[in-house]
Amino acid sequence: MKKTKNLSLWSWIPTLYLAEGLPYVAVVTIAGIMYKKLGISNFDITLYTGWLYLPWVIKPFWSPFVDLYKTKRQWIIAMQLLIGVGFAGIAFTIPATFFFQATLAFFWLLSFCSATHDIAADGFYLLALDSKNQAKFVGIRSTFYRLATILGQGILIIIAGTIEKTTDNPRLAWSVTFIVLAIIFLLFSFYHKIFLPKPDSDSPAVNISAKILLKNFANTFVSFFTKPGIVRALFFLLTFRFSESQTLAILKLFLIDGRDKGGLGMTTSEVGFTYGTIGIIALTIGGIVGGYAASKGGLKKWIWFMTLSLLLPTVVYVYLAYSQTCNMLIINISIFVEQFGYGFGFTAYLLYMMHFSDGKQKTSHYAICTGFMALGMMLPGMFSGWLQELIGYTNFFIWAVLCGILPACAVLLLRLPEK
Repeated sequence: MKKTKNLSLWSWIPTLYLAEGLPYVAVVTIAGIMYKKLGISNFDITLYTGWLYLPWVIKPFWSPFVDLYKTKRQWIIAMQLLIGVGFAGIAFTIPATFFFQATLAFFWLLSFCSATHDIAADGFYLLALDSKNQAKFVGIRSTFYRLATILGQGILIIIAGTIEKTTDNPRLAWSVTFIVLAIIFLLFSFYHKIFLPKPDSDSPAVNISAKILLKNFANTFVSFFTKPGIVRALFFLLTFRFSESQTLAILKLFLIDGRDKGGLGMTTSEVGFTYGTIGIIALTIGGIVGGYAASKGGLKKWIWFMTLSLLLPTVVYVYLAYSQTCNMLIINISIFVEQFGYGFGFTAYLLYMMHFSDGKQKTSHYAICTGFMALGMMLPGMFSGWLQELIGYTNFFIWAVLCGILPACAVLLLRLPEK
């Protein structure tokens, strides 16, 4: 009986977290690469795609309503269907003359549906599994979320690049790529309608009105903003990724841009392999090493190592921009080093959010922290394209390195427990 139960869990947990990861990757990474290949300026790309982070910023505001109306299972199936429609909308509007405005509208749909799907999927995981299986499958869900990132940032971009090279038609290449994503999500919706279990605990809230919900929600926010050390915490949450957020917004554009514009002139397929495959593997390894290190010594012992690990490897982009090397081995090693440092350093951010959220309303407070995390990524990234066009790639990456002073100051102000 136990074996059958575990087999049943394997039938939906991997696919659910593939479905959670793919639309996020499409919004924050694939969109920028596609727009760059279709001739949109860095300023417009970072400004308008930066706004797509907004649903994750405000996600804590509407997450209670996902609990109030319908079941998590129904939300999951509906959102996957709408995400499929959004991908199809992008595919069919790419050939249009007004493609930038039209595809952005569909990316907005994807953003809100993806953020809502995150709420429902994570909630469903907690409802459908007992505590033992939650712990047992937490690594599985993380692994398949990472695989979704490799599929989105790596394999799909390589496919788009191959079609682009074969047909010499970038719009056709990206239309085909998004049609593939649309089909995948329509299949996900149909598959999960059949295979997602129907736990008794997954039911709409009973005897809870919207008024009571809003009152509880307001109390949650008041309790969050009156926690000891809230000013230091908010400064840390908003600035720890200040350098990284700008670098991530520009990196993929730098890899694609021609050498006459200061970039590396890589093909779409090369970017998919380097950034979407090598980079993600390094990021994953860095996160695993960071988690292991923190489990042995605690956040206070490792936070400066992690902070420097997040900030110092950015120097590799100064070197790449200055040298404009053609050597793919050097480029791949540079991306690996930086992404490993990012994965290792980001562990400090996650651990601090867990520490600061600790208390009676831990889950809700952690959700608010993730909203500030998204805001800290959104705002600096939005102006990065304007700044890069103003000062060039080399000076921009030097600026990104200097921006490491701000997160270092945020860490200096923290008050951390010994363990």
